[in-house]
Amino acid sequence: MEFTRLCFSVFSIFLLSYVCSVHGRLYGYPKMSHFRALSQISLPPSPAPEGAPKIDNAIFNVLSYGAVGDGVTDDTQAFKMAWDAACQVDSAILLVPNHYSFMIQSTIFTGPCKSGLVFQIEGTIMPPDGPDSWPKNVSKKQWLVFYRINGMSIQGGGIIDGKGEKWWNLPCKPHKGINGTTLPGPCDSPVAMKFFMSSNLTVQGLKIKNSPLFHFRFDSCRDVHVDSLYIKAPPQSPNTDGIHIENTNDVTIRNSIISNGDDCISIGAGCYNVDIRNMTCGPSHGISIGSLGFRNSRACVSNITVADSTIKYSDNGVRIKTWQGGFGAVSKINFNNIRMESVRNPIILDQYYCDKRSCANQTSAVYISDVIYSNIKGTYDVRSPPMHLACSDNVPCTNLTFLDVELYPAQGQKILEPFCWNAYGAPRPLTIPPVFCLLEGTPQSLPSNDVDQC
Repeated sequence: MEFTRLCFSVFSIFLLSYVCSVHGRLYGYPKMSHFRALSQISLPPSPAPEGAPKIDNAIFNVLSYGAVGDGVTDDTQAFKMAWDAACQVDSAILLVPNHYSFMIQSTIFTGPCKSGLVFQIEGTIMPPDGPDSWPKNVSKKQWLVFYRINGMSIQGGGIIDGKGEKWWNLPCKPHKGINGTTLPGPCDSPVAMKFFMSSNLTVQGLKIKNSPLFHFRFDSCRDVHVDSLYIKAPPQSPNTDGIHIENTNDVTIRNSIISNGDDCISIGAGCYNVDIRNMTCGPSHGISIGSLGFRNSRACVSNITVADSTIKYSDNGVRIKTWQGGFGAVSKINFNNIRMESVRNPIILDQYYCDKRSCANQTSAVYISDVIYSNIKGTYDVRSPPMHLACSDNVPCTNLTFLDVELYPAQGQKILEPFCWNAYGAPRPLTIPPVFCLLEGTPQSLPSNDVDQC
């Protein structure tokens, strides 16, 4: 009996030490010397005897791996060590604790990892302070990269601060030269968070601000779920798209607020099955499909829905933009139940997109068809018509539908007429303003080969 009591006491002390260590790592308490060995272990302890309390998640606090969190010390290595340890454990939590600011260099977090990994950001994460502080042998095109990850959630109430101002002010940026021209010099700027060749991702609850370039980029991913983000950058910050997706499918984006210097959301080539709802966007450049077909490339985009959202004080509302010379197809697009507030181009379809003074005329174009604009209401900036439908001379847009669209000038009484060029659809006289400029019927020739390649 005495031996049994002794064994139970030893086990109780061990269990108490383990629980205290986990509790300390969760809330960011400093390590105590007699817990130090336990906190360095990357794998959880052996299973407890039957009947002992069960701890479901292993928590890997970056402080336990040497992170300082003073906003000055380079904490990159601590994050890498915590990632490597958490990556090996089912349902692990990699914790970035509150009340700390962590400076980390450009880093690639590589998988595959065990299932159920949670990257819990409660504190602040920031990069080096501008181009001059970036390591010379490290790419300036990316900061935080997640590569080949399946089944991860990034969440929390913390802040990701991209510290982008010094990047925006590089001489090469468009707003630095005369009349929007650029000046010579290095121009690479990092995307704040990039997800590449990953799947079953959830990103929710984060606040991210002032990225040097795009805030989020999902490239060659699938099953992506974005919810409740707050993204903010100044209106004049160049190329600071909120969320960009490329070659990515089965995406939901929900319940987020984005105010920035470029598109709130941009959808690139190779995307399909994308559902965007309950967004508040602006000031910004709106929600865009494109630009597509750059440098005579093929672009295929289909099954895109943008619904139940507000766009305000923005250069554009809902936009499809393609370059001349591209090929491929954009189809089955639904813009529904969107409120516009003082938007310069509430509805814009532009197959002559050009980001400089002039671009060469080319005959091929990305074919655009089956686009529905329904229940789009609000006000527009009178510097531009409320609807701008500029389609290719050789590859017209077809089957454009307008239902229950009401757009009024934000100032004055005169309602501007829509602009149409080689755009086909069914005229809807009840639309305000009426889209009488749409061409009826079907054009004589369509780019069937381009569509088949999609």
